[in-house]
Amino acid sequence: MSELLTPELDAKVANTIAVLQQAAAENSDTGLVFANSLGAEDVVITDLISKHTPQIGMFVLDTGRLPEETLKLLTDVQALYGNLKVQVFYPEAADVEEYVQSNGVNAFYESQAMRKGCCFVRKIKPLKRALANRQAWITGLRREQSVTRDEIGFKEFDEGNGIDKFNPLADWTEADIWAYIRAHKVPYNALHDQHYPSIGCAPCTRAVAEGEDVRAGRWWWENPETRECGLHSGAPANKDEAKPVNVMDFLPK
Repeated sequence: MSELLTPELDAKVANTIAVLQQAAAENSDTGLVFANSLGAEDVVITDLISKHTPQIGMFVLDTGRLPEETLKLLTDVQALYGNLKVQVFYPEAADVEEYVQSNGVNAFYESQAMRKGCCFVRKIKPLKRALANRQAWITGLRREQSVTRDEIGFKEFDEGNGIDKFNPLADWTEADIWAYIRAHKVPYNALHDQHYPSIGCAPCTRAVAEGEDVRAGRWWWENPETRECGLHSGAPANKDEAKPVNVMDFLPK
């Protein structure tokens, strides 16, 4: 491990590698896939997969409204990690056209139902295609990210998709993520330097202010307890134990 990492983080890295190896051992190469959102967590997983379990395939969901910085990072990842196969899934053009013609190009601001409808067309349906015939998938979810994720495990059964889901960074903190990125010089989304800790579609993502939590910039006009797109479903969050994180302490200076 890197000399720049603490023993505590070295132990988490070793556990993450073990989870990835467990996932690979329990599933065939074609049965397991990593859903790479190109966020800070996912570039860490990308780096670890490349070094330790390159047989694990991965995919990116291009919703059609991703920031240019995210698309630039996708190009960089494909160039740097040449031993990995990265598939890109897009929404069906007919679905997008129907949603926009019926509701308007930015209807997701009008209500949670409209926002989830947009997420369904641009993310959920492409995800279903990406996970078709898979036995398990890997995500970059962490317990610290939000009140909707504070009880996730390293391995869960994803009832929505009917397959296993591995979350190898479940116990990592925001500080852990950035310590690893800096120590290993992992490429990351340039928007992180502008105080975007969590990045999704451009119109649904904003920078965060001092004291706000990690996902405060995602669907900021909605209640924090409902800020999920539907890609991830799991046990109800324990809101009493959720602790806000000051992302300014960890973002690149």
